[in-house]
Amino acid sequence: MKLNDFRTFFNKELENIYPKKEIDTFFFRIIEAKMKLDTTAVFTKGDTKITDKKLAELTIITERLKTEEPLQYILGNTEFYGYNFEVNPNVLIPRPETEELITWIKTSYLENTNVKILDIGTGSGCIPITIKKEIPSANVFALDISKKAIETAKKNAENNNVDVTFLLHDILSEKKLESTFDIIVSNPPYVRNLEKKEIKNNVLNNEPHLALFVADNNPLIFYKRIADVAKYALNANGILFFEINQYLGKETKEMLISKGYKNVILKQDLFGNDRMIKANL
Repeated sequence: MKLNDFRTFFNKELENIYPKKEIDTFFFRIIEAKMKLDTTAVFTKGDTKITDKKLAELTIITERLKTEEPLQYILGNTEFYGYNFEVNPNVLIPRPETEELITWIKTSYLENTNVKILDIGTGSGCIPITIKKEIPSANVFALDISKKAIETAKKNAENNNVDVTFLLHDILSEKKLESTFDIIVSNPPYVRNLEKKEIKNNVLNNEPHLALFVADNNPLIFYKRIADVAKYALNANGILFFEINQYLGKETKEMLISKGYKNVILKQDLFGNDRMIKANL
């Protein structure tokens, strides 16, 4: 089969499941990953013959996409902030909004070559690893409750050639952190069960619910706990950063103010949604 013919087949198989633009994005990424052909080559080398072995591999990917399995899990990796990260069903797929959080941290971090930064609920490790890449002088730590997530994060740190200290820890436990930090950042679970109807099947049926959902009656459980932990774990003039539920921006800000935080700033993402908060101790 030629590349053009496979593209026709691919579109036909997925046209009733995904929008055309998303199908095109899938196709270009798959062909680049599996055939080493970029977008331009797709258009200029449409007569390229696909070997039977490669066609079988591409067909399996197509079938998995038909079940709405995320392409990132199928390929085993994704790009975040220009860096490559391994992803699997043990970790959330990094989102573009989190890239904005990292940019905010970069422009706000303490002018200190020995700055210590902690990421709570690290998942794939995309936040601490990217921070270390962007701020090489930083001393970066990260923790997660999931042993498998920590294993993935460690692998990503190794693949990106950075030194990050990873810790297995349940932030909701009473155990105190053994160190103090200049910056604490977290993108914890924040999707309420009542919001599940807004979640696409590819996320709802594949990504780890442990890292996504919280109870409707206590949606700020992680934020409250982390804010309490940060009260003793942040150094003088320390900064706390959160990625937040877009529907709970006001509530999250008020909670931080009630706990004594100062200069609490609520920031919108590129789509105009309340998405992140910065607060000083």
